[in-house]
Amino acid sequence: MERTPVSLEIFLSGMPDGWTQCKEGDGTWNAEEVIGHLIEAEKEDWIPRVETLLNYGETRLFPPFDRFAHLDKNVETTLEQKLAAFKEIRKVNIEKLRSLVDPDTDLDRRGTHPEFGSVTLRELLATWTVHDLTHIAQISRVMAERYRQDVGPWHQYLGILNVKR
Repeated sequence: MERTPVSLEIFLSGMPDGWTQCKEGDGTWNAEEVIGHLIEAEKEDWIPRVETLLNYGETRLFPPFDRFAHLDKNVETTLEQKLAAFKEIRKVNIEKLRSLVDPDTDLDRRGTHPEFGSVTLRELLATWTVHDLTHIAQISRVMAERYRQDVGPWHQYLGILNVKR
């Protein structure tokens, strides 16, 4: 989780809009929108849920998270500004996570997800990690999609262009 912001910064920083604004189709997100989503999750999802689990156990539902809230926020912010914001908030959240969680005693503690019911802190943290990886893969897939026609018959050998969405 610590490497995600730096990886995305290296991958996306300075890229032309043609790369960062392309989408896979209607209702999909471009790279910049994915970064906005990651920022929103850092603010409203992961740490608030960790805190709820640690403070209330299974007696209180995790706070709701609007996965699409980023689409209406920071529309005038540049990709570079979003990458910097994500890097900073992730750093703060990692520090906070380290101060909140004792890996020897807390990972099997349980909280209540509004849809899934009882979950462990270990599962929540693993989900946070895989969430990052999912969106890194999504950004790569979206950027590859712009070459679908250009690669001609080689598309059959390019797994990223054949991933089921």
